[in-house]
Amino acid sequence: MRSRILLIGIAAIPFIGAFVLSGCFRETGADEDRGSQKKAAPAPVEVSPILRQQIERRRTFSGTVEAGAQFVVAPKVSGRIVSLFVDISDEVSRGAVVARLDNDEFRHVVAQAEANLAVVNANVLQALAGLQIAEREHERVRALVDREIATQSELDTAEAERATQDAAVQVEQAQVLRAKAQLASAETRLDYTEITATWSDGEDGRIVAQRFVDVGDTVAANTPLFSIVKIDPVKTIITVTEGDYPHLKPGQRVEVTTDALGEKTFVGRISRIAPVFQERSRQARVELQLPNPDSLLKPGMFARAEVVLETVDDGIVVPEAAVVTRNGTTGVFVLVEKKSTVLWKEVVIGIQQGGFTQIKGVELSGRVVTLGHQLIDSESPVTVLESPGATPR
Repeated sequence: MRSRILLIGIAAIPFIGAFVLSGCFRETGADEDRGSQKKAAPAPVEVSPILRQQIERRRTFSGTVEAGAQFVVAPKVSGRIVSLFVDISDEVSRGAVVARLDNDEFRHVVAQAEANLAVVNANVLQALAGLQIAEREHERVRALVDREIATQSELDTAEAERATQDAAVQVEQAQVLRAKAQLASAETRLDYTEITATWSDGEDGRIVAQRFVDVGDTVAANTPLFSIVKIDPVKTIITVTEGDYPHLKPGQRVEVTTDALGEKTFVGRISRIAPVFQERSRQARVELQLPNPDSLLKPGMFARAEVVLETVDDGIVVPEAAVVTRNGTTGVFVLVEKKSTVLWKEVVIGIQQGGFTQIKGVELSGRVVTLGHQLIDSESPVTVLESPGATPR
């Protein structure tokens, strides 16, 4: 009996092995089928339309508002200040007297110059009288010589005296010219004690920005008394790098805002561009001119200037979220509508502004994937969840 049972067990071993192996094969095949089905499942993505429209590359630069022009009032002579006729924020007309110095000493110098001129004028009269006498004596001696009453030596003496008196007249006349010049200089210096605000260009009215002295101060020549500025228009000074420099030109439109005035925008133009770069910062100075009819912009304010550096009128534009990098290359996934798949397109990036990017180097149309890139490759099946359809600012 035991031998029969052992033989039956040995005979059943091949059938049991075949059954186990077939079960394993069925399980492995099921796993492969499930993996294949999982791989083929469409990936959920969001898409956005590819646009053809204008896009601008804008840059915002920080700067400072400065006066359109500045004139520093300073005396041409030294002295003690006895009067100040303007103060900070006062309006000043061209040529107006803004300060006066003590002029007693200068008036005395003028009086002395006038007296000196009177003296030299009298000397001229005296010299002219002497010349007249010498001329009459010369004529008398000549007549006597003609009648052989006087000698030639006496005539020579008379001629020499006439020449001497003529020279004396010329000397005194020169002294008159010198005395007049001295008087004019003294009068000019006296006029300088009344200090005027005189500038050569621009409008006739400006504003006092700063006062540097008080009544009673003794000042030297060319000591600043007042700073007088023009604030319509004003200037905004910015500095730009080498990369932005080639895109700027005089007359280019700019928009300026300040913290003090909130969202109010002032539109102006680039007026001057420095031809050199500063050695330390490697930046160039750019001046912007801004109309300021209401005097809202004040010199010294911090400002932000936005400039359009480049404009493409008919560019291919996609959201920045659509642009990704795969294997060291930059591109976008374009939706193939009929097949519900995506196609990878390598691109060159152009202008980036306001959340949108210009695409160069390839023609694109349709829609691009903006969310879900990590789930797809080229020709992957997808399910579109959303199509925002936003447009660039």
